[in-house]
Amino acid sequence: ISVSFLTLLLLFSALFPRAFDCCMKISHGIPKGILRRVERFEIQKSDGLCHLEAVILHITGKKFCVNPQNRKVKKMMRRMKHKVHRSTSHVRKQRRTRITKQKE
Repeated sequence: ISVSFLTLLLLFSALFPRAFDCCMKISHGIPKGILRRVERFEIQKSDGLCHLEAVILHITGKKFCVNPQNRKVKKMMRRMKHKVHRSTSHVRKQRRTRITKQKE
């Protein structure tokens, strides 16, 4: 029985690799120190394989599952999106400037 269970488990993990990455519990409160060190975040939807809505915060090899309705988390997500958008547009402006200088 254990060999067939192990085989079935390996087959399931190969077919559905994200099934074991789902947050099973979420924290409702999160310390500011952790929010300051977030490198990136993912939004977990409650549809599909994962049955719980969550925001997954990635901090140097660790993951924290938090409530997506938390005000501090929402604010951090807006800041990170704005920061990424600004840095991307800034790089594009520099590239355009270099291209126009080369043509002249």
